[in-house]
Amino acid sequence: MPSKSSARLAALTVAAVCSAASTVVLTSPAHAADVAVHDIQGTTRISPYAGQAVTGVTGIVTGIRTYGSSRGFWIQDPNPDANPATSEGVFVFTSSTPKGVAVGDAVTVSGTVSEYVPGGTSSGNQALTEIVRPTVTVVSSGNPVPAPTVVSARSVPSAYAPAGDPAAGNSINGLPLRPTRYALDYYESLEGMNVQVADARVVGATDPFTELWVTVKPRENANRRGGTVYGSYASQNTGRIQIQSLGATADFPAANVGDTLTGTTAGPLDYNQFGGYTLVANKIGTLRSAGLARETTEKQKRGELAVATYNVENLDPGDATFEEHAAAIVHNLQAPDIVSLEEIQDNNGATNDGTVAADRTVRKLIDAIAAAGGPTYDWRSIDPVDKADGGEPGGNIRQVFLFNPERVSFTDRAGGDATTAVGVTKEKGKAALTVSPGRIEPANAAWANSRKPLAGEFVFRGRTVFVIANHFNSKGGDQGLTSQYQPVARSSEVQRHQQATLVNAFVKDILATQKNADVVTLGDINDFEFSDTAKILESDGALWSAIKSLPKSERYSYVYQGNAQVLDQILVSPSIRTSCDFEYDSVHVNSEFHDQISDHDPQVLRFEP
Repeated sequence: MPSKSSARLAALTVAAVCSAASTVVLTSPAHAADVAVHDIQGTTRISPYAGQAVTGVTGIVTGIRTYGSSRGFWIQDPNPDANPATSEGVFVFTSSTPKGVAVGDAVTVSGTVSEYVPGGTSSGNQALTEIVRPTVTVVSSGNPVPAPTVVSARSVPSAYAPAGDPAAGNSINGLPLRPTRYALDYYESLEGMNVQVADARVVGATDPFTELWVTVKPRENANRRGGTVYGSYASQNTGRIQIQSLGATADFPAANVGDTLTGTTAGPLDYNQFGGYTLVANKIGTLRSAGLARETTEKQKRGELAVATYNVENLDPGDATFEEHAAAIVHNLQAPDIVSLEEIQDNNGATNDGTVAADRTVRKLIDAIAAAGGPTYDWRSIDPVDKADGGEPGGNIRQVFLFNPERVSFTDRAGGDATTAVGVTKEKGKAALTVSPGRIEPANAAWANSRKPLAGEFVFRGRTVFVIANHFNSKGGDQGLTSQYQPVARSSEVQRHQQATLVNAFVKDILATQKNADVVTLGDINDFEFSDTAKILESDGALWSAIKSLPKSERYSYVYQGNAQVLDQILVSPSIRTSCDFEYDSVHVNSEFHDQISDHDPQVLRFEP
């Protein structure tokens, strides 16, 4: 009911400019008068009024967004229908900062119904139903906002998404919503509505864009540190939901995984390009810290070789994180004998001027490690061809070997460069590399605009160990879990599968030359331990992903959209695996923390060659 204290009437007309938007326009009558919000939302993901002018849409303003490219406000009909598949909320897109409306206003809106696809139709994202080019009349002010719908473990189904319609390219857009059966249908049935979560555990730390992830299903694939593990393509973890804020950035909590937003977090349910369904909070619960601590691995014994992989996230001499990375390597990783570094940039970082050398970058890290009390590492790498290995433009990222010369020696074999392929030969009855360090088939199309594997020959206590440092093609371009296409397409896999095939073949060349050779293949594989990429690397028994020696709940090196998952792996040859004399540790120092210095956790393998 209108508030007695409200005396103002206001009207505004705003032309909406849908920059960077994609819309779905359906053939429909030109105009529909006096429709309700639930009529506009309908029982599928696409409004039956898409592309049509509507008038007389009534509702209470539940939230106002005054920032970003999607400015406007949400309204919700306080008189819902009886159909749980139809949302009672909708976003009114005003383009510029909304004027003349406030939370609690009862309004009447006229405009055009639009289906906006965040990120564009090529992203595969679902569409967000909006009213654009609105004329808004404020009828009264100070009304109670419709009570939020409680999103909880009991309300969210365990099945994630229906299978898409093959006749529509596997799109789920045209399927009737079944909110009691599928999580994505449930969230879609609440699109634009005022929702709340209570006492929600954080499963994705606050990032620089002031968003975090919580779960309403605290027991769903939980790990001992408070996260939610992504252990298969069938376990998408339906309880995850993204939290953003309608308030000041400074007021957003700096949360780590395992913390809790106590009390109520409430606001309109949005859908955005980066994460899908998002609770845009006008009320955020109080942060209760779980006191999560960064992990420290064990120190290798005298007869153990410790090999690690660590993605240092575009490290260049201008960064302020060298001391922190050094402390992580010395103290948390206990100074491994060999460290494969990924994402080492050239000497001037993203400056795109033809520089490819990275000696300044590496030397600065080595000096910081020594200053932190660690060994004075030596290093080997190969500078890439300018702009040929992907990554940040101008950065020329590459893999680098650090090694402690007091514990291991590097076998240098001349001739390795950016374009020369390393091969396998036999020396004194044992396998040897033709060049060391060397790159695996650098001219092969599988490595186009991607990092080429770096192979090196090390000696520890008189035994040769072959180490292959990798940074496979990224997942960029894959459809998100909340995509309108189900099951989602993972187009980036094609190149990773080609890359894995080449690395597997190279390892098999080593093993064909020396059956009992110790081979360690490691790095940012950019894929899961259960993926086809991993299976190809492991094919014919050449390698085995040692992270699978851990319990499933401990298998993760990266947290993405609240899913703790494996991207970084250390794979070993049969001689190492069958000895059963190894220990594997995913050392959680970054992925779960809001103040991370990299988005990856390093991995450590200790074994006796």
